[in-house]
Amino acid sequence: RHLGIEGECNIQYALNPESEQYYIIEVNARLSRSSALASKATGYPLAYVAANVGLGIPLPVLKNSVTNQTTANFEPSLDYCVVKVPRWDLSKFLRVSTKIGSSMKSVGEVMAIGRSFEEAFQKALRMVDENCVGFDHTIKPVSDEELQTPTDKRIFVLAAALRAGYTVDRLYDLTKIDRWFLHKMKNIADHEKVLESYNQDESAMPLEVMRKAKQLGFSDKQIALALQSTELA
Repeated sequence: RHLGIEGECNIQYALNPESEQYYIIEVNARLSRSSALASKATGYPLAYVAANVGLGIPLPVLKNSVTNQTTANFEPSLDYCVVKVPRWDLSKFLRVSTKIGSSMKSVGEVMAIGRSFEEAFQKALRMVDENCVGFDHTIKPVSDEELQTPTDKRIFVLAAALRAGYTVDRLYDLTKIDRWFLHKMKNIADHEKVLESYNQDESAMPLEVMRKAKQLGFSDKQIALALQSTELA
């Protein structure tokens, strides 16, 4: 309202995780790549609604195209979780810094849908890079220094750190990633250890352990690696 923009507007905020203090980094009066993703994720036609608002038609007059009952100023309610993971092709370029800040460096992104954050998160990581089996602790070694600086591969350093027994509080102090996400990542790392405990005798693995692995987004290949078995088996 202050900037006088009607229709679609994309604003980037910087939020202090310790308080409610925030700054606006940039404003674009257009649809962003994330707007398209949010539109797909919720089934809410952002571009269509924005075009109508730009033409002067108010939200209460517009029908919500998902329900066809409510108006367009209701938020969609969902029973699934969507995770967006950016794709960084930083290794393609020489002399480029792998540090990630507020400037635009991603060349694309993936959108994964699941019943839980863990499932969608692991799916997304596999979609970004086909060589990656999921939240994999073998890609990068543990390093406090690498945990402190956001890079394109830090997520795998986190996996290795959880594997090495780092606590959520210690990881929060190093990364400042919200504890909610760290707990979810810990769920994945903990269950991988449970799976590995059956690698001598996979026939003894209870159905519940297998089901939980699937609910946490483990692929067959990932479970096979933990059990030292094959994907087909």
